[in-house]
Amino acid sequence: MTIDGDAAYQVLLAHDARFDGRLFVGVTSTGVYCRPICRVRMPARRNCRFFASPAQAEAASFRPCLKCRPEIAPGPGLAWTVMDASRTLARQAASALDEFAAEGDAPSVAKVAARLGVSDRHLRRIFFAEHGVTPLQYLQTRRLLLAKQLLTDTRMPVAQIALTSGFRSLRRFNAAFLGGYRMNPTRLRRATPRDTTAVAANARVDSPATGAATSDAITVTLGYRAPFDVATLIAFIAERAIPGIEVTAARSIRRSVRAGVVGASAGWLEARFATDAARVRLSFAPALGPASGAVIAAVRRWLDLDAAPETIAETLVGLPGEPGLRLPGSIDAFELAVRAVLGQQVTVAAARTLARRLVERFGADIATPWNDVDRAFPGPADLAAVPIERIAELGIIRSRAGAIQALAAQWDSLAPLLAPGAAPDALVDRLRELPGIGPWTAHYIAMRALGWPDAFPPGDVAALKAMRLGFAATTQRDAEAFAERWRPWRAYALLRLWNSLGVTP
Repeated sequence: MTIDGDAAYQVLLAHDARFDGRLFVGVTSTGVYCRPICRVRMPARRNCRFFASPAQAEAASFRPCLKCRPEIAPGPGLAWTVMDASRTLARQAASALDEFAAEGDAPSVAKVAARLGVSDRHLRRIFFAEHGVTPLQYLQTRRLLLAKQLLTDTRMPVAQIALTSGFRSLRRFNAAFLGGYRMNPTRLRRATPRDTTAVAANARVDSPATGAATSDAITVTLGYRAPFDVATLIAFIAERAIPGIEVTAARSIRRSVRAGVVGASAGWLEARFATDAARVRLSFAPALGPASGAVIAAVRRWLDLDAAPETIAETLVGLPGEPGLRLPGSIDAFELAVRAVLGQQVTVAAARTLARRLVERFGADIATPWNDVDRAFPGPADLAAVPIERIAELGIIRSRAGAIQALAAQWDSLAPLLAPGAAPDALVDRLRELPGIGPWTAHYIAMRALGWPDAFPPGDVAALKAMRLGFAATTQRDAEAFAERWRPWRAYALLRLWNSLGVTP
């Protein structure tokens, strides 16, 4: 990818947040690379080199800035439908490497290539052409940036951070960190000013404790691109929040996490939006510490923190709504899929009631810092093993109870199709093979579980009504044809259409 240096320098002069996470500047006089929003002293143009990713900057021997913290920058965002096949494959490979890095895994390039159905030689070639670095350089950068984030924001032991970041020994971690950043991990931790808001977040207890203390929480900072319509996102989640599982406030969301969703342990998390910066303060249970990377990645997808709101808004001109709308994802894809089935042909409130009954009957107790978050959603094995009558007697009609059990029984085969960057069409096709799951439900699950930005569930009655009022689309065929102009952001268009009517299916 070729970057126009003079144009990029204008972005730097303007501190243009639209390019945060998409452009990085390496300063030759300091050996440091920064985000375009960094407020350090402006470097001279002759000292600037520009990169499309942290991996490119680090491959050129620059180390990350301690002030603007490239490790918390939003990701570049993906659009499946606007790139050629090679670029799409290279982006899917990067998503796979992001997933492996988040989970602390150490895959070979051959493993990633096999997952994508290509040869490792072909993958290396197209990956370098798209990203400007090799897959292993990219993966190493992701690991080191995760380690830097945990060193900066938390007091996790260095040895635990090494393992969490995917290094198989402390010796290898120290060597890689020293080689990449020209300082050892302990020195970086000493050199980084402690964020006092992290201490305050850790010490806060907003309601009587039930056995877990927020003072023990692991707390990290996540960045995003403004604007962000926090109120609308939280309202969407609040309307669907299952009692005991999820609770919202004006600028925060807290919830439980069942075992196996992010790491092996059950736990809890809280996301709190800052009022004075484009940042989210994420706190989560110490039990989830070994899966810190996976937790951070899951929350970024859940809250759509990598979206590019200005880019999306340019495509949605003429639709009601303002820039900053986010596509709500999910922490637990199985929970979302079950909730989608429960919501078929009933109101949001009715679906929430059915979900509450399901959790009360089949969920498990969990200790969190809050009295109103005390249950974990039942897992696939919990629902696959029970007689269908026990689900149906909760007021869930038998066909939907059967669909839930089919989802539960097939979840192990569905899970690979829900990996970050996976092709949504494959998931939709597989879901539609299950009894009781039609096209709308399959697309809705893909939209939220995968964060599919171009989803447009067929036959959506509310969308057709909004388009009839706003664009004189009288039939479903007319609506789908008109929606083509909103590619690759039709899911955001759908949310705007729903919001224009004051309803959200």
